[in-house]
Amino acid sequence: MIVGGGYVGLFTAMKLRKLLRRGEATLTIIDPRSYMTYQPFLPEAAAGSIQPRHTVVPLRPTLKNAEVITGWVRRVRHADKVVVVEPLEGDAYELPYDIVVMAVGSISRTLPIPGLAEWGTGFKNVEEAIQLRNRVIECLDIAESTRDEAIRQRNLTFVGVGAGFAGVEALAELEDMSRYATRFYRHIDARDLRWVLVEASDHILPEVGPKLGVYVLDQLRSRGIDVRLNTRLVSCVGGRIVLSDGTEFDSDTLMWTAGVKAHPMLGSTDLPIDEQGRLRCRTDLRVEGVDSAWGAGDACAVPDLTQPGEYCLPTAQHAVRQATVLAKNIVKSLRGKETKEYRHKNAGSVAALGLHKGAAQVFGFRLRGFPAWFMHRTYHMSRVPTLQRKVAVVTDWTLAFFFSRDITSLWGMHEPFRAFESAARGDEEVAS
Repeated sequence: MIVGGGYVGLFTAMKLRKLLRRGEATLTIIDPRSYMTYQPFLPEAAAGSIQPRHTVVPLRPTLKNAEVITGWVRRVRHADKVVVVEPLEGDAYELPYDIVVMAVGSISRTLPIPGLAEWGTGFKNVEEAIQLRNRVIECLDIAESTRDEAIRQRNLTFVGVGAGFAGVEALAELEDMSRYATRFYRHIDARDLRWVLVEASDHILPEVGPKLGVYVLDQLRSRGIDVRLNTRLVSCVGGRIVLSDGTEFDSDTLMWTAGVKAHPMLGSTDLPIDEQGRLRCRTDLRVEGVDSAWGAGDACAVPDLTQPGEYCLPTAQHAVRQATVLAKNIVKSLRGKETKEYRHKNAGSVAALGLHKGAAQVFGFRLRGFPAWFMHRTYHMSRVPTLQRKVAVVTDWTLAFFFSRDITSLWGMHEPFRAFESAARGDEEVAS
């Protein structure tokens, strides 16, 4: 029983299908989505370089001969070896298991900031990425068409909070896309756009090291992006952005990428969790102190053998590799063999900063600009699951190379039934 269909869930299931003999075990995977999202491609999907559906991998076609249940696991009673499943519709029910793999991942780490729940948008799934893309382009449409200067400025101001990988890549790709889009607007110049990146610490992109972090900071600022270090978001009620340095302004777009935390579902289990809400795991990815329970990924505290006293960071690099070791260890335990410890030294990091722009630190070597951007694409294309998705992504990139970017806003998809409801009510003004 695999709880979660993200990186760890999908990659573990794929590896188990290869390693298990026919009839040796049955495999069930449970997730509220019927697909895995390859999150490193979300910024490019938001910028229009990749089709949204090509950033996700459907579970059922990929995991043939496995049972895929679309729903939420509300409780795990490992003492009884039972999970409580709530399907998309209908009553909850119990499912028994022999072995459980906890791969629930993480959720956005938020703070009790006034207005954040109503005004902010995360960047954890494809729906949020496409919502932000549509929102940015619609804001340009509004600014182009209005004659009210306050509305114009509000819609040309975009704010991102959090300058880790997700925040920097997402904001850089969206800014690059919006700058390109301005060439199709008569009354908007690229210099009219205001992009603000708010970061509570004194640096950005700690994953690529201090020198490349400074390089990325300089690159963003050279593009006119207002990067505020040592600054926090205080309030955003009604789109009024208030920062801790005293700055106030209006914005209709707020992207929140200020870190992640272990999925709170772990609190509804009888498995051991630490003070940060993570599942306590051993170095071979077994859950501490219990039998027949395993875990990996963002939701788990896995000791990092390359840095004694530390735990593996919540990155895709660890999640994918942990999943492979996890699957092998499960099969070894079934066959009475000795399991292997998970050990992986960070090979480096790559970040895209828009079309043909990037930064990378790999095996101690630092790359900038086009080479880093190319390495970013090459690495992630090699990692996205299934040949079909690899071909689809490369095809998207090829078409984007020969043709101009698509800057269509499909904002109506967020209220898909509005036009029909208006027509059914007989409203004089029917949304088109």
